[in-house]
Amino acid sequence: MDLTQGTLEEKNGRAKKMMLWFGIVSLIMSFAGWTSAFVVSSSRPDWLKDFQLPNAFIVSTVVIILSSGSFFLAKQALKKDKKQLTTLWLFVTLILGCIFIFNQFSGFQQIIDLGYNFTGPTSNVTMSYIYLIALVHILHVVVGLICLLVVIYNHFKQKYNASKMLGFELASTFWHFIDILWVYLFLFLYFIR
Repeated sequence: MDLTQGTLEEKNGRAKKMMLWFGIVSLIMSFAGWTSAFVVSSSRPDWLKDFQLPNAFIVSTVVIILSSGSFFLAKQALKKDKKQLTTLWLFVTLILGCIFIFNQFSGFQQIIDLGYNFTGPTSNVTMSYIYLIALVHILHVVVGLICLLVVIYNHFKQKYNASKMLGFELASTFWHFIDILWVYLFLFLYFIR
């Protein structure tokens, strides 16, 4: 396919999608670096080998998977020009995203209740990695929620329809990425000791 062909709108759409994928690849590289450092550091003598992830992280994993499904349903409703159903699923996704963040902080509280803080005399390198990885992911979920709010705003302004949904698709792709990223991170932290 010749990327120089097409209307200006099509070219802009391809460029925006490509920039999103460049950003996603850079995020993958960043999290790959942190998870690699986690593996390398696990040979330290002070590494916690018998630590269990907080139950709130399990709940948040289920919640984020559900949010990916609700965003998918919103996109399907938009393709069929069902605006009210699209609105419903967008708000469900927004609520689930907020519940995810709440559960993540509940997980942090469970770690603190066990006596491990991010830094200081009660910190541990294992816990510091878990805090870092989860917190950076939360920041990306916040970015996803901001994108979602922009999509909801534009949806109310009727900027999207079945044939014009670039912004919707970009936000959806990013949301699904951060969802898949958390599932990977959760499974990594759960199984790699």
